[in-house]
Amino acid sequence: MQSHWIKPLAAGLLACLLAGLAQAQVLTGTMKKALDTGAVTLGYRESSIPFSYLSARGEPIGYAVDICRALVDAMGEEMGRELLIKWQPVTSESRINAVVSGQVDLECGSTTSNLERQKQVAFSPTTFVSGTKLMVKKGAMVRSFRDLVGKRVVVTAGTTNEKAMRELSEKFKLNLDLLVSHDHAESFALLAADKADAFATDDVLLYGLLAQNKGQAGYAVVGDFLSYDPYGIMYRKGDAQLAALVNKTFGSLAEEGDLERLYKRWFLRRLPSGVSINLPMSPQLATIIQTMGVKPE
Repeated sequence: MQSHWIKPLAAGLLACLLAGLAQAQVLTGTMKKALDTGAVTLGYRESSIPFSYLSARGEPIGYAVDICRALVDAMGEEMGRELLIKWQPVTSESRINAVVSGQVDLECGSTTSNLERQKQVAFSPTTFVSGTKLMVKKGAMVRSFRDLVGKRVVVTAGTTNEKAMRELSEKFKLNLDLLVSHDHAESFALLAADKADAFATDDVLLYGLLAQNKGQAGYAVVGDFLSYDPYGIMYRKGDAQLAALVNKTFGSLAEEGDLERLYKRWFLRRLPSGVSINLPMSPQLATIIQTMGVKPE
C-alpha cells in the first residue's frame, strides 16, 4: 500500500530539489546573494524624514523604507522563499560606497539619481521629485539665495545640495561661509542654535524636519528651487536580474495604486510624531507614476 504513494512523493521531492538547484544556478548578483543567505541588507537614513528615519522605538520607517520592503517581498516571491531584512545605517557620505562595496543591497533613503552617480550605482524608477531650498528662522532677512552674501549656510555632507550651493556661491559671488555637517539632524541643530543663517537641502526634507520637530512656527522655507532632484532606490550597477525585478515591481506598485497609497500615508497623513507634512503629490511625480503603471502593449 505504502509504495503507491512513497514513490510519487519521493519523485516530487526530488523534482522540487532539482528545481531549487537549477534556480540557484541561474540566479546572479544580489538575487543569488539573497538566495544563499536568506536575507537582504537595507541601508537606511536616521533623519531623512519622511523617507527614511528612526521611529521613537529606534526602528527604520518611512516612504522609501516601505518601498524597499515591497522590493524584498518581490525578491522572496521570485525565489520562492521568505527573506529576512538586515538593517544598516548609512549617511549622505557613506551611502554610495555602502552599495558599491556590497555592505548594503538596497539603499532606502532620499538619494538623488543623477548622471554622475549613475556611473557608480543603479537607480530604481523615480520615487519622488524635489529640489534645493533654504530654511531660515522667521524674521531673518533672507528671502532668496541672493540675500545670502557672506552668510553662514549649512549643508549636509555628500548631498547634491552641497554641490549646488558651492556652484551658486561661485557663480553669483556670494562668498558663502559653507558649513558641512554629518547629517540633516545636525544641520537643523546648527540653524536652531544660530550657528548658521540658513540650512540648504531638498525642500521636502526641510518640511519633514519641521514636522518631526513640531517647529513650523519658528522657521520658514524660502526661495525658488535651486536644483532639480529626482529620488530613487539605489542598488549595485550591472545587476541585470535585480534591475528587471525592480522595474517590474515598480510597475506593479504603480498599476495597483500602492505607490499613491504610500505617498498619502507619509506625506498627507499624520506622521508618528503627530504632525503631517501635508505636501500634495507634484504634477511631475503624478505623471511619472501614471506612466510607470502603463503596461507595454
